[in-house]
Amino acid sequence: MTKSKSGKGEIVIKKYANRRLYDTSTSQYVTLDHLRDLVKKGVDFEVIDAKSGEDLTHGVLAQIIFEEESRGANLLPVDFLRQLIGFYGDSLQNVVPGYLQMSMNNFTQQQEEYRTKVGDAMMSPQATMALIEEQTRRNMEAFGNTMRMFTPFVAAATPEAESAEAPADPVSGTESEADMAQMREELDDMRAKLDQLLKKQK
Repeated sequence: MTKSKSGKGEIVIKKYANRRLYDTSTSQYVTLDHLRDLVKKGVDFEVIDAKSGEDLTHGVLAQIIFEEESRGANLLPVDFLRQLIGFYGDSLQNVVPGYLQMSMNNFTQQQEEYRTKVGDAMMSPQATMALIEEQTRRNMEAFGNTMRMFTPFVAAATPEAESAEAPADPVSGTESEADMAQMREELDDMRAKLDQLLKKQK
């Protein structure tokens, strides 16, 4: 992997006000297509604002996806985009990135298996959808199990358990109880939504 000037072991791409991208490892101006090819080759890079040093990697990667979609690749189904937009501002917003990352990691690890199935069977749309649903169900179950790992901590913090050890400071105790109640409410909401998603996949 190419060492960057920042010492992070990745290529540094500087983005200027005129939207031009400069690859500091080759001392050349590059295009989004060049960055797309770097991603496909597994080359790590970061994009920073040439003036402020702000990290722009997330936005540039999203721009590459937009460019691919606008060319007709249509890797992201409309329903998926609608669902993803719906999670912005939702109580599960912070959970979604982890789930998507886990799903892509699982899919990447099993991609050769899927390539073989698709290549050997010349799968029909119905068979392809069944394969996708199977993977989605696996992901949802794995993610649901991960979320439920936190349940014992919440279940242990029952009113009876809390009353067993009275806090020394009544004010801090009240705040602690309120925080715990809010945590229980949020986890219950997460579990309910995950259970609904799991039922839809079955």
